[in-house]
Amino acid sequence: MKKLLFLAACIALAPCSIHADQKTKTLDVVWIDSEGGGSTLLITPAGESVLIDAGNPGGRDPARIVRAATDAGLKKIDYLIITHWHADHFGGAAEVGDKIPIGTIFQRAIPDTDPDLAGDASWPLRSKPFRAMTAKRVSLVPGVVIPLKAAGGVALSLRCLAADKKFIEPTPAQLAAAPQALGEAPPPKKEEAPDNDNSAVFVLTFGAFKFYDGGDLTWNYEPSLVLPHNLVGAVDVYQTDHHGLDRSNNPLLVRGLTPTVVVMNNGPHKGGQPETFATIKSVTSIHACYQLHKSFNVPEATNSPDEFIANLVDAKPADQCTANVIKMSIAPDGSSYTISIPANGHSHTYATKAK
Repeated sequence: MKKLLFLAACIALAPCSIHADQKTKTLDVVWIDSEGGGSTLLITPAGESVLIDAGNPGGRDPARIVRAATDAGLKKIDYLIITHWHADHFGGAAEVGDKIPIGTIFQRAIPDTDPDLAGDASWPLRSKPFRAMTAKRVSLVPGVVIPLKAAGGVALSLRCLAADKKFIEPTPAQLAAAPQALGEAPPPKKEEAPDNDNSAVFVLTFGAFKFYDGGDLTWNYEPSLVLPHNLVGAVDVYQTDHHGLDRSNNPLLVRGLTPTVVVMNNGPHKGGQPETFATIKSVTSIHACYQLHKSFNVPEATNSPDEFIANLVDAKPADQCTANVIKMSIAPDGSSYTISIPANGHSHTYATKAK
């Protein structure tokens, strides 16, 4: 991987905690292992929390989410965001809510029938626990901003850029900017599970720092974020869409975002596919790729070096996985960010892009 930082001189090996440091007012992001599901926890300098997607139902993922929240010193989750209606993203929400209070849920409209399988009689039962949650609900549409409290005088924003195949309008500056030369558009791809097309997309901004989380947005819709106008701009950290599956992570999107770091929320056999790794390696702005799991979908050498991978073993059953997390702490002024894997002691600090 181009410029991949794996030399020992670039790695600080001191162990680190998941707990948000309220003395230094860092903004923390924790990628929780839901075995190729979605579970990204944000803890703000003001002590508020946001959970983007809640993993699968069935006890395993909710327990891991609650453990990460507890380790971060949280007594509640202030905001839960559901990007789309697949079980690996919304299925664990009710079980999480049974163990730790959830304040407000931001969601797209709940479909009356399975969004992918018309006539599936099991949908009412599968969606019932989520529908029964008593938290306040807010409709998720492009332009919605999660009302996070500012802290330390540094601007903090978590904004929805797309949902239901609709995108925010470009700003005057974006309209005036010359289009990026992103290369030839690759052929379109058929999506096997269409509600992924509707996935909500978010950008977290803290000072000059920028982080992209697009849920499971798909190949054919990703370019709309950067062409003909770049609605996102350059980001520091790119969470791979759709767990690193080849049905997402269109090279036009990744080139348009010009990330410095990639974090892949994959499982050992879900996500982390060859074409996505090839795209990551081809984008010259990328210095490092972190993975929740070593991918067994590709030759071992295709993966990042082991120190950049939180979980190296293909545990069977998956419940027996050690479920190590990846953590990111953004400096109080937003000028740098440190990504660490507490389980193996890896820690490296990156400078935020000059905006």
